[in-house]
Amino acid sequence: MDVKSLIPWGRTSRAPALRSEDADPFLTLHRQMNRLFDDVFRDFNLPLSRNAGSFGWPSVEISEDDKQIKVVAELPGLEEKDVDLSFRDGILTLSGERKSETNHASYSERWHGQFSRSIDVGADIDPDKVEARFNKGMLTVTLPRRPEAQAQRRRIAITHES
Repeated sequence: MDVKSLIPWGRTSRAPALRSEDADPFLTLHRQMNRLFDDVFRDFNLPLSRNAGSFGWPSVEISEDDKQIKVVAELPGLEEKDVDLSFRDGILTLSGERKSETNHASYSERWHGQFSRSIDVGADIDPDKVEARFNKGMLTVTLPRRPEAQAQRRRIAITHES
C-alpha cells in the first residue's frame, strides 16, 4: 500500500499550506473562545475585559493605610465631565459614559457605552473630607478615615504554632 493513498486531501494534490494560527491547535481554540465570549458579552452590553479577572471597567487600584484609602481608576479617553463620582453608606460609586469616536466602523475592539463601578470601602470613611483629582485619564480618590476609626485600628501579631 502506498502511503500517499492515506493522505485525506487526495493523492495528486499538494497538502494545504498551514497558516501560523493553524500550526498550534491550542492557539486556534484560544482565539475562537475569545471571539465566542466577546460576542456573548457584547449582547449584554457589558464591557469586555480580557486582562482583568472580572468584568469591571474601569480598572482600579486600591491602597490603604491607617489614615486613608486611595482609589486610582484608569479612564483613558475620558474627561472629568464624563465621570460621576458618589459616596454613600460606605460605598464609592464611579459611573459615566464613554462615547463612540468612530462612525460605523466595520471592525472595532474599542469599548464604548455606559459604565458603573461600586467599591465598598467601609463605614470608617469621613464623607466630608473625600477628595477626587483627575489628571490625564487617571482619577485619584482619597478617602480619609474618621479619627475615631484611626484610633480603633491596630495591628494584630500572628504567631507560629509548632
